[in-house]
Amino acid sequence: MWIIFGVIAIVITFINIYMYIAGKDYKLAMALGLSFTALTLCSEYSLVSGWVKGEDWSALLDVVPGMERALWFLTIVSILLNITPILLELKSKK
Repeated sequence: MWIIFGVIAIVITFINIYMYIAGKDYKLAMALGLSFTALTLCSEYSLVSGWVKGEDWSALLDVVPGMERALWFLTIVSILLNITPILLELKSKK
């Protein structure tokens, strides 16, 4: 499920940027992009929780260290990309 949420977050983030470039209202797309990023993180956490409950230590040892770095990086990129239109708007008003 986290893959689906992640792909949706990426697509909506690009829609957000496109809408800003096109001069349309982008705020709903921005909110949706950030929301799907949050849902991706929650879904990944649920997956890891299931591994802990099932005592699948090999899955945890194999996946969690790499996924931690990837999730931090992708979440930061998502936040920056989604708020870029607001920052550009603020810069253009000065």
